[in-house]
Amino acid sequence: MKSLFPEAVEHVSPFPVEMSEVSFGYNGSPALRELTFRLVAGGRVAVVGPNGAGKTTLFKLIAGALRPSQGSIRVFGHGAGGHVCIAYVPQRSLIDWSFPVTVAEVVMMGRVRKIGFLRRAGPSDRREVKHALAQVGLQELEARQIGELSGGEQQRAFLAQALAQGAELILLDEPLTGLDAPSQDAILRVLDELRTSGVTVMVATHDLNLASERFDQVMLLNHRLIALGSPSEVLTKDSLLRAYGGHLHALPNDTGVLVLTDTHCEGEDEAA
Repeated sequence: MKSLFPEAVEHVSPFPVEMSEVSFGYNGSPALRELTFRLVAGGRVAVVGPNGAGKTTLFKLIAGALRPSQGSIRVFGHGAGGHVCIAYVPQRSLIDWSFPVTVAEVVMMGRVRKIGFLRRAGPSDRREVKHALAQVGLQELEARQIGELSGGEQQRAFLAQALAQGAELILLDEPLTGLDAPSQDAILRVLDELRTSGVTVMVATHDLNLASERFDQVMLLNHRLIALGSPSEVLTKDSLLRAYGGHLHALPNDTGVLVLTDTHCEGEDEAA
């Protein structure tokens, strides 16, 4: 029999994120307009676009921190925010690094929704935390206060939190900004290992060359979805000019292919 309330029926979906005609604005100013797309599970997606293009807003909508003004969002078939296995790591500038918690405690926060707010962590939770710390190479720093770590180590600690959570979808907002090459490589190696476990990762970045070289798919935004697909399909001159306009600097390399760089490379400047 057909349900009288089809909107209330949840279904299990193989797609980590499905958006249909999603729009959102801040104080009457549109941030995202009519986004429609579907992601395949287990992929690594670079989300690129100029400052204020809507990257942070997109992540908050998927995580359920914001509600769209129109359209629908499904995460593995559930409403946004209704799925326990979403991990959202915001930009480093938005985190209070003076908060008196250790690295192990930060990672344990990823277990809270599975443990319950009124219960204590058990042996299995502590094992998950130690395993996650080992995956990101921070097991020797678990007793350190989070603010004492380097920028790259802090990002790995929050990535470990996502791993301890058992997240099937990880949203990383500008995780590589301000990090040196070895720190970036350390994070990207962990993301490489997640491919085999079917975890879907979305990473907001300003580095177009990195998006081209290290990601399965690229999502190009500027308030609207300009393009979504493989790097070669998305990072074309026409699409990039549509997204960046005059804020794109093009340099020919030895092969004659244009290397395109966003001239606005600071953190996201969207309204909070």
